[in-house]
Amino acid sequence: MSEEFNNNEESEEMDNVIILNDENGEEVPFEFLDLIEYEGEEYVVLLPVEENEEADEVVILKLEDSESEDEESYVSVDDEDVLNSVFEMFKEKFKDEFNFVD
Repeated sequence: MSEEFNNNEESEEMDNVIILNDENGEEVPFEFLDLIEYEGEEYVVLLPVEENEEADEVVILKLEDSESEDEESYVSVDDEDVLNSVFEMFKEKFKDEFNFVD
């Protein structure tokens, strides 16, 4: 029974991980932290899972409509003001769960 519980716990953890392809076509796992709506657009806040990545930095990507209903598309955000606003909203929402350093 205990072993079964551990397996369920691991699968729940994996449900929170999304795999994206980098510019070289390699798969990169990210932990999904939140979906934030800002000025009519939706942004995802992701934490790199790889150990060689900076564990103290999140990645913010814009959610875009895809031709396939089963697939989501994410694009990088170049506007620093948008990135800062979305990150401030994220920090406010999770101020009790994470220790943010300015």
